[in-house]
Parts: sequence; structure tokens; C-alpha cells
Amino acid sequence: MINLATVGTGWITESFIEAAKLSEKYKLTGVYSRTAEKAQKLADTYGAENIFTDIEEMAKSPEIEVVYIASPNSVHFEQALTFLKNKKHVICEKPIFSNTAELEEAYRTADENGVYLFEAIRNIHTPNFRILKEKLPLAGKIRSTILPYVQYSSRYDLVLQGEEPNIFSTKYSGGALVDLGVYPLYVAAGLFGEPKKVTYHPVVLQTGVDGSGTLVLEYDEFICTILCSKISHSVSPCEIHGEKGTFVLENAAPISEIKFYDSHTKEREIFSVPQKDKDMVYECINIAEILKTKNQIEYEKLKELSKIVLRITEEARKQNNIIFAVEK
Repeated sequence: MINLATVGTGWITESFIEAAKLSEKYKLTGVYSRTAEKAQKLADTYGAENIFTDIEEMAKSPEIEVVYIASPNSVHFEQALTFLKNKKHVICEKPIFSNTAELEEAYRTADENGVYLFEAIRNIHTPNFRILKEKLPLAGKIRSTILPYVQYSSRYDLVLQGEEPNIFSTKYSGGALVDLGVYPLYVAAGLFGEPKKVTYHPVVLQTGVDGSGTLVLEYDEFICTILCSKISHSVSPCEIHGEKGTFVLENAAPISEIKFYDSHTKEREIFSVPQKDKDMVYECINIAEILKTKNQIEYEKLKELSKIVLRITEEARKQNNIIFAVEK
């Protein structure tokens, strides 16, 4: 069992803890919150032995091996660096950091201290993503791809009332692309690699971040279009169009259903398999395996994907003068 600690007390932290327990690979030994009351409540709920209200103290604890970070985006880097310097593995919720400079420094720090740094991104670790990647050649030459993640956020109601919640704030490195857009971006990067050109057309809100946007990724012989939004809603599926057939995914995350339509026979085939409802369990299992076996090859693959995705979101923001507070 790997001794796990968490930073953050929101629903995403609870989801990760539940998935980690389901994987049977981790033991929750500590939780952090800025307030002892919130930390204690989380610890009592999930059976953690220790609570922390000081990051430095937590980082020095000999009982912790790996830390899951789910704090506001803008503080990911500072907190991750603290743990890495204290020789703790880090699993940082997406988006891992605000920009590529932070990412490169964090990877250097991890290497110097003999530990691993992972971005928590659930969809690419699932059985269905692996099936999609394996079956993709059935589509033949890819000619176009549309990957939407368009989901209305209740916190946008606060923006309309004149407030600035974290996910809609440059102060906290927010915006639709770095939040929901990361899921389809990982699908694109995982299947097709890095595009040769990136163009982003956002709807920039009064808070300074993108509430929605259309991201165009240019590959050698096709275009991948990613639609992301936190200010509207869509029920459109994801589609990958090839000369021999089309793959249809119900969502970019979770990838719960994969259908393939043959262009010539017009027949439909379903390739997806049932997955755990708590689908973060798959990333928990894969990360635990990398840590146990010190699988550098798999680790480097995940590192490269994180680099590609962050390079894309950074370039997209720069094109539209969306600058985070940590970059000013």
C-alpha cells in the first residue's frame, strides 16, 4: 500500500480518495486544509490518521509517500514544488500548472529528488481509451475530428451577478480551455500527438478568462476541432472521421461508449466495455503501478502528454492575451 495524502477538501478530492480506496493500492494517511475544521471533517469521513494546516509541515512528514493536489490552479506549482523538494511523489489535478515554465521546473525538481510528478487526468487511463487507440486504424486515414466538452457551470451564475469565482478568474488561472478543454485535448494528444499549428477563438468574459472557445488543431492531413464551454451546454457527441469509418464517443470524459460506423457497409459496431462509475480508479491503479515498478517508459509517455497539452493551452491563451496573474 502507498501512503497517500491530499491537498484540498472539495468534491474532486473526495472522488479521488474514493477511487484510491477502490483501487486497493493506497492508504490515506493525511489530509490538508487551510482550516483544521475542514481537514478534520475529511479525515473523519475517510479514516485519515493525520490532519495538516501547514504545507511545509505536511511535506516533511515521513509517513507520506505521495500527495494528491486539488487546490486552486494558481497554487498548484508552489505546492507541488514544496512536496517534490521533500521527496514526495505528486499527483496534481488538471490543469497541472499555469504554464510550461512551471512544468519544466517541476519536472527538473522531481528528477533531482528521485520522485515522480503526474497530472491527474482520468480519461486517458481508462480501458475504453485504450480500446479506442487500439481500434483507431479501422477508420482509415483520419480526415476530421470534432471533440466537444460543453457544460454549463453553475458558477457562471455568480459571474453574471458580478462576482469572480476561481474557475472564472485570471487570479486563479481559470477559464474554459484549461478546465473542461483539457479532457478533449488529452484525447487528441493521446491519439494524434502534437499538432503543427494551434488556433484558438475564445469568448472572453469580463473577468478576463475564456468562458467558451473553439480550438483548432492542425495536423498534416486533417483538422481536429475542440469545443469547450462553461457558459453553455451541448449534447453533441465526439466524432473521429476517417475514410473507412467514423468513431463516435458519447463524451470525452468519461469515455463510456465507443461506436464505430463503417463507411462502406453502413454497419455499426460497439467497442466500449463497462467501466467503474468512479473512473478515477484507473489512473490510481496505473500511477501506483508506475511507482511500484519504477516504469520510466510509461512515466515519460505521460510527461510528454502533459507537455503537449500545456504547450497548446499556453499558446492558445497567448494568442488572445489571456494572461494569468502568476505570469504578470
